[in-house]
Amino acid sequence: MAAAARSFGPEREAEPAKEARVVGSELVDTYTVYIIQVTDGGHEWTVKHRYSDFHDLHEKLVAERKIDKSLLPPKKIIGKNSRSLVEKREKDLEVYLQTLLATFPDVAPRVLAHFLHFHFYEINGITAALAEELFEKGEQLLGAGEVFAIRPLQLYAVTEQLQQGKPTCASGDAKTDLGHILDFTCRLKYLKVSGTEGPFGTSNIQEQLLPFDLSIFKSLHQVEISHCDAKRIRGLVASKPTLATMSVRFSATSMKEVLVPEASEFDEWEPAGAALEDTVTAIIPMWQALTALDLSHNSISEIDESVKLIPKIEFLDLSHNGVLVVDNLQHLYNLVHLDLSYNKLSFLEGVHTKLGNIKTLNLAGNLLGSLSGLHKLYSLVNLDLSDNRIEQMEEVRSIGSLPCLEHVALLNNPLSIIPDYRTKVLAQFGERASEVCLDNTVTTEKELDTVEVLKAIQKAKEVKSKLSNPEKKVSEDSRLSAAPCVRPSSSPPTVAPTSASLPQPILSNQGILGDE
Repeated sequence: MAAAARSFGPEREAEPAKEARVVGSELVDTYTVYIIQVTDGGHEWTVKHRYSDFHDLHEKLVAERKIDKSLLPPKKIIGKNSRSLVEKREKDLEVYLQTLLATFPDVAPRVLAHFLHFHFYEINGITAALAEELFEKGEQLLGAGEVFAIRPLQLYAVTEQLQQGKPTCASGDAKTDLGHILDFTCRLKYLKVSGTEGPFGTSNIQEQLLPFDLSIFKSLHQVEISHCDAKRIRGLVASKPTLATMSVRFSATSMKEVLVPEASEFDEWEPAGAALEDTVTAIIPMWQALTALDLSHNSISEIDESVKLIPKIEFLDLSHNGVLVVDNLQHLYNLVHLDLSYNKLSFLEGVHTKLGNIKTLNLAGNLLGSLSGLHKLYSLVNLDLSDNRIEQMEEVRSIGSLPCLEHVALLNNPLSIIPDYRTKVLAQFGERASEVCLDNTVTTEKELDTVEVLKAIQKAKEVKSKLSNPEKKVSEDSRLSAAPCVRPSSSPPTVAPTSASLPQPILSNQGILGDE
C-alpha cells in the first residue's frame, strides 16, 4: 500500500521509532544476500546486503562510535550458505540492526545511515545528503546559471525538517547543516522538480502525492514541475514576483490549481477578512513577470477565469489536455503563441473575439470539421490544423484570405487524400499562393503553374455563370485575390514550427533547463 503523505501544519505527532527487519535472503553466485526491510513511520523500503557489508559496517562503528565488538554475529567459513546457518544469521543480523537503531535513536551515524539508505528515503538522511551536495557544489551551480533538478521527496524532506523545529545541524557535521540548502534555494533562479509515476525506488513512497513548500525559493525566474500533485504544492506565491517561465505537467486537473493559491497561503500576505475580489486583485501582481506558461499533458478540461491572473502571458501551451471550448483568452492581450493541440475542440465559432492578436496557433489533433471562426485572425502567421476532421475544400476558404498567414498544416485530415490536394489548397490563397508553406513543404514552381490553371478555370466558370444569369453577382474574385500582408516588426520568424510549444531552454548535464 502506498505511503500516506504527511500534511502541513504546526501540530506534529511524535516520530515513530525506525525499524530494520531481515525479511529473507537469496543466493547470488557463491554468496548469500540478506533482504532488509526498513520502516520509518508510513514509509518503508528494501535494502540488500551480504554479510561482508555488515562486517565492514561493524568495523567502522567499532572504530568511530566504540560499539561492542561482539555485537555482530561471527563469520563462518564452512557451510556459510547452508539453510540452517542462513536462517539463524537472518535473526542475528536483525537483532544487530535493531540494537544499532536503538543505540542511535535521533540521528544515525553517517555510515549506518548510508548502509540503510537513509540518504534516499529518510527525512534527516535526505536533507543531510542534499546539504552536503550544495556545500560542495552550490556556488558552482549558481555561478553557472544552471537549472537545479530536485525530487519531490527531497523537497518534502526539507519541508518536514523545517517544521520539526530541530537544530539545523543535528549530526554535528557542518557540511550537513540545513543552512546550506536555505542559502542556495533563496538565490536559485532555475528550478526543475520531477517526480515519478508509482513507488519511488525500492520504497512504497508515492512521490507524486507528497506535499512540499516552495517558499524557500525567493528568486526563481523559471520553474518546471512534473509528476507532482499541484493541489499539494505550497509557496509558489513567494516566487511569483520574479517568475517569468513556468511549466507544470502531469500534475494538475485545472488551471486554478496552479494559478490560485489555497486560502491558507493568503493568510501569509493578505489581510484577514479581505473581500474575494480584493484577494483576486492582489494575486495579479504576483504573476506580473510571467510571460510563458506550459500546462500541457495535464487533465484540464476548461480554460477557466483564472487566466485573468496572468495578463502578461505571451506563450501559452495547453496541449494534450481535455479542453472543449476556447474561452476566457480575451483577457490575455499579449498572447501571440497558443498551443491547443490534442484536446477535444470541435468548433471555433467566435474564436477571433478571444484571440485577436494571435500569431502562432496550434490546433492539431482535435475534432474540428469546420474552420469557421478563423477568418478574422488577421495577425495569424503559423497555423497547424493537422490530425482533425476537415473534409471539404470550402473550409480552407475561411483561412485563404488571412493576409499574414504563411505556414499551414492540414495533413491527416480527410481532405488531404483528395487528388491534387496541395494545389487545390494553395489555390484558396489566390495571389498569395507563392507565400504559403503547406505542410512544411515549400511551394514549387510546378504547383504555382497548376494553381494559375485552376484560377483560370475558376475565372471562366464565373464568366459563364454571369452570362447565364446576369443578375447574379459572383464575388469569388475577392476570395482569390487577398491583399498583401503588412507585417509588424515584432512578427515571429517565418520558419514553420514543428510544434507550437513554449520556448525550451537547453538542458545541462544536471537535468538543467538553461539560462534565461
